[in-house]
Amino acid sequence: MTVTYLRRAALHYLERYAAPAVQLRRVLARKIAMSCRHHGEDPALHAALLDEVVAQCVSLQLVDDRRFAEARTASLRRKGLSGRAVAGRLAAKGVGRELVEAVATTDAESELAAARIAARRKRLGSWRRSTDGMADAAALRRKDLAVLARLGFGFAVARAVLDEEEGAEAG
Repeated sequence: MTVTYLRRAALHYLERYAAPAVQLRRVLARKIAMSCRHHGEDPALHAALLDEVVAQCVSLQLVDDRRFAEARTASLRRKGLSGRAVAGRLAAKGVGRELVEAVATTDAESELAAARIAARRKRLGSWRRSTDGMADAAALRRKDLAVLARLGFGFAVARAVLDEEEGAEAG
């Protein structure tokens, strides 16, 4: 295991995926662990190499946690994820709590827009294909509210989106 090998592995990974520093560290640590298992070495011997390569990637701005968090947040919001879901996904990738709070905070309008996207993608409310053979409208509404709640949207946002869509469908 050499610095050159780890640098190439890091560059190869970063060419394919955007990642925060913690995620890059995990990937490289797995590579080190696999190599050490194969050669019968202790992975702790290569901790300094790992630190050096990750620090070098950060200093060269190949890894930028803020830029990653902002881009990932925008992408997830376009898919219709709630602010809570976005924060959870960023935290799972290793983005720091302060940065998650700074990036994933949303205003009411963007939360409504994301809920509309989610309702359309999940075919809820007026986007439902057919209600034939289904229970009454109140049961469908409760089901739709539950789906939006599981996606991380608050009750008020979910209700507003479903009411708005039902009103738009009738009008």
